[in-house]
Amino acid sequence: MEKLYVLITGCSSGIGLNAAQFLQNSKYHVITTARTIDEVKELKQNGFTAYLMDMSDSVSIKSAMLEILEFTDNKIYALFNNAGYGQPGAVEDLSRKVIRSQFETNVFGVLELTNIIVKVMRSQGYGRLIFNSSLLGIVAMPYRGAYNASKFALEGLFDTMRLELKDTNIKVSIIEPGPIESEFRKNSLVKFEENIDMENSSHKQKYKGMLERLANKNTTTPFTLPATSVTNKLMHALESSRPKAHYPVTVPAYLAFWLRRILPTYLLDKNSNYCWKIKLSRFFLFKYTFKKLLNFCFSLTPIFFTL
Repeated sequence: MEKLYVLITGCSSGIGLNAAQFLQNSKYHVITTARTIDEVKELKQNGFTAYLMDMSDSVSIKSAMLEILEFTDNKIYALFNNAGYGQPGAVEDLSRKVIRSQFETNVFGVLELTNIIVKVMRSQGYGRLIFNSSLLGIVAMPYRGAYNASKFALEGLFDTMRLELKDTNIKVSIIEPGPIESEFRKNSLVKFEENIDMENSSHKQKYKGMLERLANKNTTTPFTLPATSVTNKLMHALESSRPKAHYPVTVPAYLAFWLRRILPTYLLDKNSNYCWKIKLSRFFLFKYTFKKLLNFCFSLTPIFFTL
């Protein structure tokens, strides 16, 4: 039986590592990547085929892919683009350099890697391209502007690619997780401290509350799911004869996916701002949004009866 090679980026922890562990025990031969030499060594020690790949570095991507394609004899069944990070901060506090860094990893590197692999898939006549986006690629949230923008860009690019590949046997899917157990918050805190001048910001007071939440390891957001919930969607995208274009994961993601299509913008904005203003959890945001949705639907009732 021909080996089915699945390349997963960003496997040092969280979603990428969980996906690699699960697929390694199935029919797939998993190829993992990580950004640092130490992370690659650890992956190899745990039995994975692993390569060094920094998504913000074009030379690193090309070099890794030369080695990977030599190893696989120029065959890749699937690519799971998982690597990325979230840069917190108000839009007015983001420099051009900081935005560029966010896009280099979350968008430009993903695009470059995908364009290398799509040529391989065209040559072999099949393949699966799967992208780990976010709830914040569906709706925007305050103080996540750089990350929001990168995920909106990701969704736009690869929704387009899906349309462009519709006459091929290359399937494109986007997974959109909400809160997932991972190192994401920890990494976001590092990026905030590196790149945001909190002391001279007009948002200083709100940043203080945000930092407390990011730094508190014991804080669990309601509706948070384990990384296996994303892996389950990944498996469907890999194995279904008709994979979905979009896979929301967690209640907030499903809610955002549908409300984005139903509610007017002012209500979506009100929900996001209300959440930040009084520091509601996503649980209360869900209740608040659902209540507003019901009120909105009831307000339309007289119109339907007069039609």
